[in-house]
Amino acid sequence: MRFCQAFMNELFRHIGAETDVPAGDIGVGGREIGFLFGQYRKLTNCYNGVLTGKGINWGGSHVRPEATGYGCVYFAQEMLATRKDTMEGKRVLISGSGNAAQYTAEKCLALGAKVLTLSDSDGTIVDESGIDAEKLEWVKHLKNVKRGRIREYADKFKGSSYLEGKRPWAVACDAAFPCATQNELDGEDARTLVANGCTLVGEAANMPCTPEAVDLFLEKKLLFAPGKAANAGGVATSGLEMTQNAMHLTWTHQEVDDRLKLIMKSIHTSCVEHGRESPTYVNYVKGANVAGFIKVAEAMVDQGVI
Repeated sequence: MRFCQAFMNELFRHIGAETDVPAGDIGVGGREIGFLFGQYRKLTNCYNGVLTGKGINWGGSHVRPEATGYGCVYFAQEMLATRKDTMEGKRVLISGSGNAAQYTAEKCLALGAKVLTLSDSDGTIVDESGIDAEKLEWVKHLKNVKRGRIREYADKFKGSSYLEGKRPWAVACDAAFPCATQNELDGEDARTLVANGCTLVGEAANMPCTPEAVDLFLEKKLLFAPGKAANAGGVATSGLEMTQNAMHLTWTHQEVDDRLKLIMKSIHTSCVEHGRESPTYVNYVKGANVAGFIKVAEAMVDQGVI
């Protein structure tokens, strides 16, 4: 708490609801956002949408904690639909056990997939019987409340195993969602995934796949969702939280979730428009890059920057 308050003692001069709006990330969740927001209010005597990821009782938005994970799975759904496929029955690997990983797992389960792994910086748990909703709630308590280590899962649930110092990518799967951190999935991991039959990779973390891994996924024509498109749900829902703050109202969980789905569908449509290389293949990296470039370039031209 004291660190967050001391940080805000300087940061408050540089942010504002109409200036710059920070949000959480690795190591900064709802608890830390609360400490930051409380100190901001104390210093400024203002109550506004200066931070996102706030608690639902003091200006936050429904679905904001879930948004990155949910959005990534919604994007994966759209990719699978181009091949007339769904998440139903898919064997899924997920790295990480924080916010993005938890809600990627939750949405995968809701769509009928079987989640096999979670991890943290110490190692990976593998549960071939599947991490179901009850087990996932236990993980949420472990990580969000107890601040424990994922190895405790293997002690709690018999039949699961803990791989010390290992990442999840050696387990046979249909889909993989790196949700932990940058460069966590390298070229060797990518070759293992392809060899084991993985056909879809969705980046819920920021740049979790190394360039070598990305190149291999594109070469093998996997459904590969780059983070700049697939994990946009978090930022998008921060925008929805800012909108609600500006309007001084709160949308329901369903309203926000429906808007998130539409946003991810729209992002997917833009990627397909600019990334289709054949009737049967979309290069989502190219599509996301071109779509993003055009949006920024047009705004620069319109505003007289060029």
